[in-house]
Amino acid sequence: MLVLLLGIVWGLNWPAARLSLLDLSPWTFRTLGLGLGALALIGIACLRGHSLTIPPGRPRLHLALSGLLNMAGFNLMSAFAQLGTTTSRVAIIAYTMPLWATLMARFALGDRLDATRTAALLLGATGLLVLVVPFIGTHVPVGMYFALGAAVSWAAGTVYVKWARIPGHALAIAAWQLLVGAAAAAIGVAVFEGTPHLWPLRPAAAGGLLYNVLIGSALAYFLWFEIVSRLPVATASLGILMVPVVGVVSATLLLGERPTGMDIAGFALVLSAAACVLLLPGRSGSRARLAAGRTEPS
Repeated sequence: MLVLLLGIVWGLNWPAARLSLLDLSPWTFRTLGLGLGALALIGIACLRGHSLTIPPGRPRLHLALSGLLNMAGFNLMSAFAQLGTTTSRVAIIAYTMPLWATLMARFALGDRLDATRTAALLLGATGLLVLVVPFIGTHVPVGMYFALGAAVSWAAGTVYVKWARIPGHALAIAAWQLLVGAAAAAIGVAVFEGTPHLWPLRPAAAGGLLYNVLIGSALAYFLWFEIVSRLPVATASLGILMVPVVGVVSATLLLGERPTGMDIAGFALVLSAAACVLLLPGRSGSRARLAAGRTEPS
């Protein structure tokens, strides 16, 4: 159920981000979105009585590195990608992430690929291939390269979190990683823009930013790290394949984009892959928590 909810929440975040980018640069947008999202998570943690403490030393170094990959790398490159091609295409290509994460986890974590995960992986890979076929032999928009970079960065960060076994509550880890991503984006603002450009901000852009902060960042990242802490990385990653389908449908409805016949065929394959994972029987909670390296909530 967490995977299903996250698929809807994160899928709607794609058109919300594109609306925000109507008036905000990627650097400013991500500084605000990640920074305010982190503050929202910190507030939630305080209200629920969860500790935000991460042990000093290597755990904090691991936290910073994973934040650069999971938050800064993925969010900044996906924002620039949406300026270089359609939102629906970015959503699909960015979610080749599960393919990269599954392969990385096979070697870095020793995750096993059973028949169901293998079938889902093949379905997802076929669907994504169908989506990029129209661009083979032609000029590939620069946004697609940014989208692929975002996918690889997110995959590496996901696997790194499980390998590093950062001690602390999932909410605290998510909050601090968001702050790391916001800090990286703020450095980009200082280097490339000097000062943030926050005005004028049309209602559509303001609404997109609000959704991104409260739902697409705070709630979604909290759900994501909860999922990663409970499921093998392959299952968690493949389950998120439903997100681009929701993203494409919502981009069609909210942004007026029109998918082609090849798009529809690819979306169907991706959705089939997600269904395989969502129906997969649960695994041992203790083994999943051990793999994720999380401590129980205090």
